[in-house]
Amino acid sequence: MHIKNKFKPNFCTILAVLCTVLTDLCLGDDMITANGSLTGDQTIISATGLFELGFFKPGNTSNYYIAIWYKKIPGKAIIWVANRDQPVSNKHTSKLEFWSDGNLVLLSNESKSSPIWSTNLSYNPSKSLKAVLLDDGNLVLRDGSNSKTPIWQSFDHPTDTLMPDGKLGLNKAKNTSQVLTSWKSLEDPGTGHYTIERDPNASQFIMLWNKTEQYWTSGLWIPNQQIFSLVPELRFLKTQLYSFSYVDNDNESYITYSVKNPSIVTRLVMDVSGQIKQLTWLDNAQQWVLFWTQPGQQCEAYAYCGAFAVCNQSSLPYCHCLHGFDPNSESEWNLNDYSGGCARKTKLSCETGEDTDKFLVSPSRVLPEHPHFDSARSIEECETACLRNCSCTAYAFDENGCYVWFVDLLNMRQQSDNSGKILYVRVAESDVRASGNKKLVMGVLVGLGMGLVAVFGLIYFVHWRGKRRLFVATKTMEHSLTRFSYRDLQSATRNFSQKLGGGGFGSVFKGMLPDSTPIAVKKLEKTSHNQGEKQFRAEVSAIGMIQHVNLVRLCGFCSEGSQRLLVYEYMPNGSLNTRLFNKEENFPVLNWRMRYQIATGTARGLAYLHEKCRDCIIHCDIKPENILLDAEFGPKVADFGLAKLVGREFSRVLTTIRGTRGYLAPEWISGDAVTAKADVYSYGMTLFEIISGRRNIHYATEGRLDFYPTWAMTKIIEGEDVLHIIDPRLEGDAEKEEVMRICKLACWCIQDEETQRPSMGQAVQVLEGILDIDMPSIPRSLQVFGGNAESPVFFSEFTSSQYSTERTDNASATLTSEDSSTYISASSILRSN
Repeated sequence: MHIKNKFKPNFCTILAVLCTVLTDLCLGDDMITANGSLTGDQTIISATGLFELGFFKPGNTSNYYIAIWYKKIPGKAIIWVANRDQPVSNKHTSKLEFWSDGNLVLLSNESKSSPIWSTNLSYNPSKSLKAVLLDDGNLVLRDGSNSKTPIWQSFDHPTDTLMPDGKLGLNKAKNTSQVLTSWKSLEDPGTGHYTIERDPNASQFIMLWNKTEQYWTSGLWIPNQQIFSLVPELRFLKTQLYSFSYVDNDNESYITYSVKNPSIVTRLVMDVSGQIKQLTWLDNAQQWVLFWTQPGQQCEAYAYCGAFAVCNQSSLPYCHCLHGFDPNSESEWNLNDYSGGCARKTKLSCETGEDTDKFLVSPSRVLPEHPHFDSARSIEECETACLRNCSCTAYAFDENGCYVWFVDLLNMRQQSDNSGKILYVRVAESDVRASGNKKLVMGVLVGLGMGLVAVFGLIYFVHWRGKRRLFVATKTMEHSLTRFSYRDLQSATRNFSQKLGGGGFGSVFKGMLPDSTPIAVKKLEKTSHNQGEKQFRAEVSAIGMIQHVNLVRLCGFCSEGSQRLLVYEYMPNGSLNTRLFNKEENFPVLNWRMRYQIATGTARGLAYLHEKCRDCIIHCDIKPENILLDAEFGPKVADFGLAKLVGREFSRVLTTIRGTRGYLAPEWISGDAVTAKADVYSYGMTLFEIISGRRNIHYATEGRLDFYPTWAMTKIIEGEDVLHIIDPRLEGDAEKEEVMRICKLACWCIQDEETQRPSMGQAVQVLEGILDIDMPSIPRSLQVFGGNAESPVFFSEFTSSQYSTERTDNASATLTSEDSSTYISASSILRSN
């Protein structure tokens, strides 16, 4: 008996260990086999270790879900959830396994014999079934007898995330669809309010709130342009990072995208904010970066702030409860989840049989959805009509008549220009008094404040007149631009100590905001005559509204006294010139693929400025120094709009002579009116430098000046192999067809007459291979400005001492008066001919 008791626990231990070993044998590193299961802290990991599947518990909740996430990225970014609307409370008593009918199911002691989640297949099971987590984040079910074709895959059932090579659309043959649906909140992966799906009635994609209210559309697909009519930027997103495509045939209709560089980690998410967001992981910064989003404005997402709340695009946070209302859930609002909206502070008197309710004025609103029209002919009658019905929550009256609401007030937005309607919101009488008392207190405080300001202002004027002014703290202004004080930017840049570069418009310094966000601060040297602060702010605001993947984003500005500064996003890889012209032995050389993509992206950015903005914006100073490179070497045009901001005369050669040598179109020299085609010329000159990896104007070996564009085009016309004219550091490693295409385009761009140059939209089409062109002739100006030993005209006018004074390896060199006179004389020769 003693021996038996001693043996029994050892035997149980052996059985437990044996069960664990058998389970592990049925649970591979990246798969669950037909006889295996996954429970507790067990996970499966894709072959390269990028993705992991297991039980996931979001935030501070007690719920568990089967999910797939990025294993190598901090924070568990979830890309797929199985049981999003049916969580389990204990991961150790729950398990993911194959059931007898061949389905992969999630079981729990709580659900007993009924699966919490299932793949819902009608399939004749075999003993060789397995669930494999692939390196693209796709969970697939395979039968060993036919392992190539999955019998089920998670990519066909996305939750809120579309991964590269996944599909979003309709399967016409199976009558199924792939829809992205947001989470309920940041801590609840359940089915949320917002979806994006393929419109079942048209070749477009739409976003819906609660599957009822459409608030965004891509517009119809335009086959010959390969874009959706209301999302033309999809064409611009075809950069070195992504490739988007739309497929529509008898069996399927879907959009998909792929990543050209396998090392790029990216995902397309239907966010809880109601926006679709393309996020890219930056390993150096250890954070997800927003690459693209729709709708562009947060307040365009339907009912983002919930009921009885107003969305204000010009403030942070965006959502604010109406007077007389408080957030339904402070905890949710603290998590930036405003969908729960606001609730009344005080119950309406009409609900208790009294009749003392009042109305609070809520001005400059985009009115709520779903009003009812009333026959009232005056605002007084309209108010009475609302008071008669206890279900009436608000009314509005304008020239079109009386509108009343009998539902929760949704989708209200603040109009920053005071062009919105006035809404009268029903509240309890006590809330009206509280609002009045609050206004009275605020009035008293404002009065006292103004008195104190006057007193201290007098003291300041008398005693501290010679002291430097203290400037206001950082304020957020319209269009999400931040207004910085000069002191803020002094501190952020360490008194402008780290200079990144400079040019005709001013110098640029690196800075760091308190939240560790890097910035680039440009100090403008001068602005237009008689330009006041109000005008400057208005023009900066207009520039700040322009957003494109190939344009540097303007984040804020400073306008104090004579100081004018602009704050931009920081580009970690600097400007294109540092990558093209650095000849240090160990400095990495841009390969041809990157160069071509930089040329294409730059063209897209300029095309957007010229053709997509409300008013055409002419850059006036395109050169490698003004093409910046982000962390992935994506090109972004910088300093756009500055010609307007500081005055076009600032770049006029014949007045202040501030243009950059080598990039100026002939019309700048001759004094003709400058159009967007001046940018096209400068872009063409920049293309030649991208091809050659050196400045267009440089010294030849015999000490004379040489001009690369003329030499290159001459060689091409003479039949020289185009690979012989590219940057020798590339060692001929380039696509010959692309080199020829970019050379033809460069020559087309620098034609003497602007009418003979392409638009930037046409330039984009050439680079994308949509438009084919013949080799243009060499412009007469380049024949005159040849600059080689056989071309004595133009460059012989420069004396060695004259040019050596101005010669520099950066592109901030400006034209001297002697230079301009030489240009003018040469231009005159051309025009006389």
